[in-house]
Amino acid sequence: MDLDAITEYSALHPKPSGLILQYGTAGFRTKAEHLDHVMFRMGLLAVLRSKQTKSTIGVMVTASHNPEEDNGVKLVDPLGEMLAPSWEEHATCLANAEEQDMPRVLMDISVKAAVNLQQDAFIVIGRDTRPTSEKLSQSVIDGVTVLEGQFHDYGLVTTPQLHYMVYCRNTSGQYGEATLEGYYQKLSKAFMELTKKTLCSEDEYRSLKVDCANGIGALKLKEMEHYVSQGLSVQLFNDGTKGKLNHLCGADFVKSHQKPPQGMEMKSNERCCSFDGDADRIVYHYLDVDGHFHLIDGDKIATLISSFLKELLLEIGESLNIGVVQTAYANGSSTRYLEEVMKVPVYCTKTGVKHLHHKAQEFDIGVYFEANGHGTVLFSKAAETKIRQLTKELEDERRKAAAKMLENVIDLFNQAAGDAISDMLVIEAILMLKDLSIQQWDALYMDLPNRQLKVKVADRQVISTTDAERQVVTPPGLQEAINDLVKKYKLSRAFVRPSGTEDVVRVYAEADSQENADSLARAVSLAVFQLAGGVGETP
Repeated sequence: MDLDAITEYSALHPKPSGLILQYGTAGFRTKAEHLDHVMFRMGLLAVLRSKQTKSTIGVMVTASHNPEEDNGVKLVDPLGEMLAPSWEEHATCLANAEEQDMPRVLMDISVKAAVNLQQDAFIVIGRDTRPTSEKLSQSVIDGVTVLEGQFHDYGLVTTPQLHYMVYCRNTSGQYGEATLEGYYQKLSKAFMELTKKTLCSEDEYRSLKVDCANGIGALKLKEMEHYVSQGLSVQLFNDGTKGKLNHLCGADFVKSHQKPPQGMEMKSNERCCSFDGDADRIVYHYLDVDGHFHLIDGDKIATLISSFLKELLLEIGESLNIGVVQTAYANGSSTRYLEEVMKVPVYCTKTGVKHLHHKAQEFDIGVYFEANGHGTVLFSKAAETKIRQLTKELEDERRKAAAKMLENVIDLFNQAAGDAISDMLVIEAILMLKDLSIQQWDALYMDLPNRQLKVKVADRQVISTTDAERQVVTPPGLQEAINDLVKKYKLSRAFVRPSGTEDVVRVYAEADSQENADSLARAVSLAVFQLAGGVGETP
């Protein structure tokens, strides 16, 4: 390792003194002007990780659904998954090292992680459409080249597309071809195959309006359009030609404000969906005949998909186990519908994609979606092999057709990451195959009214939880207080959890009416304020 060259290059990407950043689930994210040194250092770290795993590693420059002036970076591990937790710590140490200590910290990491420095390294790099992304990805490349790593710069791609590229390159092309063309062909072939029966019918031409959050999703959907145009017509809005990224549009805005995105003409009963800024989240929505806005979030997406998969498994007569993984934020109605009507087992984990992903890997078929629209379906290797075998061996036509459909679904899901484009194609295919309108899908169950609030506290660490964050352990007396409050309302539940990033406690409550959900949320907030050291105004 040429420490002199590293020191020399590092001086071109100086760290602002006193700046401390934390690598979290979303990697690093902050104002773009504070990130140059972080990008350079993540280029260095990616080379070490690549040498250690003897695999291609990805570096994605994006801040997803954050405002346009922010940016961020995250590393992608060999099978397209998020960076291993021990390496998140290395990333945080390296990013925060003062200039003079940085080469030493780099050496420490390579010793701790037993990195063979003679091993070759290969890095793939991608970026979103933010004005700062190109310059910042150049800083990543500087870090890669000073450690003599090889790299391929994919330029403008969605986050899930970069995850796909990493997965393809580390499975010798078995998963797919590591090019954009390969990605589009793999998905569109599976989509056309899955929907071919419905295309023969006199179905009206399928049209979907897509709000692209003025982000990268618009560019990539434009490129993909002609691959699926026989089965689906997509109309793009907020395509980046005039609006600002994520401003008053996109999945995050629509979900948190429960209203249509600006810049999209919505007529009653038209199917519409919104991507977030880097196209790894999707939510659906529509206006009813009275002009009321309806949101179809990740819970309802998971319900539609898992019900469809369960029906196919019953048709084939195979006993593969399917599980749906939710967090405590999933609406109680969705949990009830899945368990009682569809007889699909539901599991709850702590909040955060890595917990959901990890749990979903325990099943033959694991379905997970956060309410915000981030999620996917994971098929175990054994399940995938079994299903592909059945499509060849089954003689009964109906069972064979169902197995073939399942095989198409496997190819349509981006196994490496939640992917708005692939999720959209799966949803569209299922709605076609089941001949469901967006209103019928929405009517599978009625969401219980709910309310989320935040309570400022002096120290969020006074609150600790158990049972996937649904029960409070400390401070003493708080859980009992919540239990007593919940008893006062029908169909109600409530939980509180500390924020991962700021000194606030998040409160969630649901009940049989909006009035009761609001009232329960306020009462629980007051209990938190009184028992967990609230500061500022009393709720």
